[in-house]
Amino acid sequence: MSGILGKKIGMTRIFQDDGRVIPITVIQCEPNEITQVKTVEKDGYPAIVLGFLKLKKPSKTRKFRYLKEFRIKEEEIANYKKGDFISLESLKDIESVEISATSKGKGFQGVVKRYHFAGGPKTHGSHFNREPGSIGTRAKPGRVHKGKKLPGRMGMAKTTLKNIPVIKLDIENNIICLKGPTPGPTGTVISIKK
Repeated sequence: MSGILGKKIGMTRIFQDDGRVIPITVIQCEPNEITQVKTVEKDGYPAIVLGFLKLKKPSKTRKFRYLKEFRIKEEEIANYKKGDFISLESLKDIESVEISATSKGKGFQGVVKRYHFAGGPKTHGSHFNREPGSIGTRAKPGRVHKGKKLPGRMGMAKTTLKNIPVIKLDIENNIICLKGPTPGPTGTVISIKK
């Protein structure tokens, strides 16, 4: 199995018999339809393209809101056909997964929030509170070096987490519960791989 797309429902928790509390993220994974099978002869590499969340008014060129390509092994191509569905059944014996999603956007932020700069003293009339301070350039080189930590947009970036334990798998209701938080707000589309 290459992967599956799901929608983040939210977070909750599970109480163990010994009193421990495990935070979990609930993800709904409706069966994904295979929209394209890529082969080495035609495309140069083996992969499948999955469609998730059908549009209410599909067009000739677009039927799904989200499309995602997953690489597969060359010998697995025979197992996949266009129009087939991939469900959580393929994750039955998996203990941990890799997930990818877009993190929450936080807008334009300063260096204290973005990079955890300490800032300056808060008292005695100091005007150096939450500023970045010196950026370390003089007449030579006469410019700011690339990659300097300065204020800017934060979040809204692809985030990947590996080895996330699978706590519960409800195949009948198409729900998977993963341990801990996942990137993005409620409603985010999450890519789940083995």
